[in-house]
Amino acid sequence: MIVVTVDQRGSRRSGDRVPQLLELLGHHPTLRAFQRTAGDEVQAVFDDAAAAVGAALDAAGTGEWNVGLGVGRVNAPLPQETRAGSGPAFEAARDAVERSKRTQARVALSLPGQERQRPAGLPSEDPSARAARLEAELALIALSLRRRSEEQWSACRLRERGWGQARIAAELGVSQQAVSARLNAAWFEECQALTRAVIVALGDIEAAPDEGEARQNTETGVGA
Repeated sequence: MIVVTVDQRGSRRSGDRVPQLLELLGHHPTLRAFQRTAGDEVQAVFDDAAAAVGAALDAAGTGEWNVGLGVGRVNAPLPQETRAGSGPAFEAARDAVERSKRTQARVALSLPGQERQRPAGLPSEDPSARAARLEAELALIALSLRRRSEEQWSACRLRERGWGQARIAAELGVSQQAVSARLNAAWFEECQALTRAVIVALGDIEAAPDEGEARQNTETGVGA
């Protein structure tokens, strides 16, 4: 599972923006919907990496929220109330959102047990190593989204719907060359490609058994 925790930045200065955030993230499918946990913080549970990444980047891309993704197991049965949930994924999300407050991109990702030192010589595909790489990639995407102008966003949103440049140009009332320039300046294709790579890798990590589950399976002979 993937738990996404989002905490508002500077709420004392700008007031409570949670209602606007819930509207922004409302179209992403969740296993347990975004729900206010305390103050100006919200949390949701995902069983789909694409939806979790999309929601996290939508929030982080505004620059107004600290975002943490926690990947791992949740305690079953999962309550209907998101804020009543527990387990390693919730703990990892809490760690991630706290760490995100100390980063420029304001987004972080944690795995259960990620704080343990990785043994020397561990293969590069180890989930903890991949988590560090994914966090860096999420940060690059979020910072790229944050630098887009309104004109660039208008072109990017239509391109995300699958529209061609000619159709976008007609919709926005600009030349096709202008659309191309906006997409290029927004690093649209690069962000899309990197986002797809993050989703695939995060899905692989989310689907893999955590350390505790793997140990239990070994001891009981499951999967042997």
